[in-house]
Amino acid sequence: MIYSFKNHIPVIHQSSFVHPLAAVTGNVIIGKDCYIGPGAAIRGDWGEIILEDGVNVQENCTVHMFPGKSIVLREGAHVGHGAIIHGANLGRNCLIGMNSVIMDDAEIGDECIVGAMAFVKAEMKFERRQLIVGNPAKVIREVSDEMIEWKTAGTKLYQQLPADCHESLREVEPLRTVPKDRPKQEDFYKTLQEMKAKNSK
Repeated sequence: MIYSFKNHIPVIHQSSFVHPLAAVTGNVIIGKDCYIGPGAAIRGDWGEIILEDGVNVQENCTVHMFPGKSIVLREGAHVGHGAIIHGANLGRNCLIGMNSVIMDDAEIGDECIVGAMAFVKAEMKFERRQLIVGNPAKVIREVSDEMIEWKTAGTKLYQQLPADCHESLREVEPLRTVPKDRPKQEDFYKTLQEMKAKNSK
């Protein structure tokens, strides 16, 4: 659902995918190969929201801000299920964990990883490549090359997802029995621990 607000009409690149059950409102600019999941709300009624190329905002996320602000989710930023970004700026290729909250005027640096359910207070600033966890959030160490490699691989899946959705996502009536020729689910991504185990061999 795409809405204009006070003459601001969202700008969404044709390669990106906004799920029909998401809401994008007003002064919002969405770049190439972005994915916006069902239940997400990107609300540019009181300020400007810019998603650079390759950003994903997953199911039930909220992106909003205080009046008069402009915020940017930089290239490859990855916002996990249920997270809230309220007036914060996200750095390139960062990961915001599920159900975390990032408050006004916070700055998450490039390639940072914010753990699930973290609470980043207003105006907190984090340099690049920090692993950030807790409530209130704090840095526990730097993000390793291995962690950012794993994160980047996961984000690439979300950057492919818009094209897959445009090609194959359709509203259908459900089947009532399981067909004998039901397609097998692909196995194309490993957890961080599985990746570590593979790399150690």
